[in-house]
Amino acid sequence: MENRKPAGRPAGRYKRADESVIRKSSPAGKTNSRSEKPASKDLKKEIELIRLNRFIANSGVCSRRDADEHIKNGLISVNGQTVTDMGIRVSYHDDVRFKNKRLSAEKKVYILMNKPKDYVTTVEDPHAEHTVLELIGDSCSERVYPVGRLDKATTGVLLLTNDGDLAGKLTHPKYKRRKIYHVFLDNPVTKNDLFKLTEGIELDGTTVIADAVSYADPDDKSQIGIELHSGQNRVIRRMFETLGYKVRKLDRVYFAGLTKKNVQRGKWRYLNDKEVSMLKRGIF
Repeated sequence: MENRKPAGRPAGRYKRADESVIRKSSPAGKTNSRSEKPASKDLKKEIELIRLNRFIANSGVCSRRDADEHIKNGLISVNGQTVTDMGIRVSYHDDVRFKNKRLSAEKKVYILMNKPKDYVTTVEDPHAEHTVLELIGDSCSERVYPVGRLDKATTGVLLLTNDGDLAGKLTHPKYKRRKIYHVFLDNPVTKNDLFKLTEGIELDGTTVIADAVSYADPDDKSQIGIELHSGQNRVIRRMFETLGYKVRKLDRVYFAGLTKKNVQRGKWRYLNDKEVSMLKRGIF
């Protein structure tokens, strides 16, 4: 492939591909006395430089090839200055914009986890022994967050992502994403109480209605399958407590079109392109 030099770059305006862009240089002769200390993951990411077209592609705007065209056509700015040199490298904290819209270089990732018991779904909790992020560890370099919440004792399907727009859609009540749970109770549930769940249970001044409910095991009436859209805290446990039952175990088996099939408890996997497309199109 022919290696062409980009034309039209003002002399001295930007640094070359192996240097930072629009950044102050360290004073001559000054060294970092802590350079021998291993950098944290966040610090490494802060100082890492990547090609501008990769930064743009990782933001999800376009491919690297199209990013080169956008750069060449003057549609990209870095820290307030238009850039036309495709050899530029930038850091993750540079202000990179496409048509004046700021871009995030972090690649969007989507993780399906089969949450185990005794793990909380908060990112940081000083009172918790374990969080679900511990199960991912350093296997995913992107910083992901749980979508919605499952309480400490609840197991099952949990989605984690760094896609804030999608997370917002999946947690907003108006999008009515489906959730199905397998409930294990202390006593057999009567048909009359199943009917009450679909008629509505009063919780904190709000009527919560199950979309569907049935016996999960015809030979064991203490196991119930329940579908609902409500996002209230501990809503299923509280609904059954109102009817005089105690939930012994609660497992989410379905969330917004996703199941835990072939994912063992405490394990996780990345969503495939088809699953991501389904979520973004709202087909669940």
